[in-house]
Amino acid sequence: MNENKRPLILITNDDGYRAKGIKTLTKYLKDIADIIVFAPDQPHSGMSSAITSINPLRYFLYKKEENVTTYICNGTPVDCVKLAMSVLEREPDMIFSGINHGSNAAISVIYSGTMGAAIEGCIHGIPSVGMSLCDFDPNADFSQSGIIASQIAQRIWKEDLPKGICLNVNVPKGDVKGVLIASQTKGKWTNEF
Repeated sequence: MNENKRPLILITNDDGYRAKGIKTLTKYLKDIADIIVFAPDQPHSGMSSAITSINPLRYFLYKKEENVTTYICNGTPVDCVKLAMSVLEREPDMIFSGINHGSNAAISVIYSGTMGAAIEGCIHGIPSVGMSLCDFDPNADFSQSGIIASQIAQRIWKEDLPKGICLNVNVPKGDVKGVLIASQTKGKWTNEF
């Protein structure tokens, strides 16, 4: 990677532009990169890789601050990535999706809008990361996840990711004692309805 320029990171999520997780992710990444937030106008959890095909997609500039430009889109998380890729002047160096409020492990990856957006970035050949905090508490502390996201972004900027690989990062509640890299599991949830 080019160490003479700041990376450009595209951030999206499936919880909407007002979510605590996306605000935390933006806060922690803006010091190491230029940020484009392209987020849904409302929550779209469980949308997987859904795209909008019936209604027109619309987006607008929400606000512009130092190192952060935020757009809001009326589509799904994958719509946000697809639309951003076609309208941005510069292709992002990385895509981060999240921070999701709750785990995206096992079979949830298939249903997750957070991971749908990360997978879409991967399809475009861009190093992509889905971030989740394994805590459903309304007052959950996302700061540890933000620190980890920053560390991952810096490492990706230096070393890149293999083509066709995206990361699904699930940060446990409480203190993080280390990092464990694992392949996707085949587990599933039961009695959900």
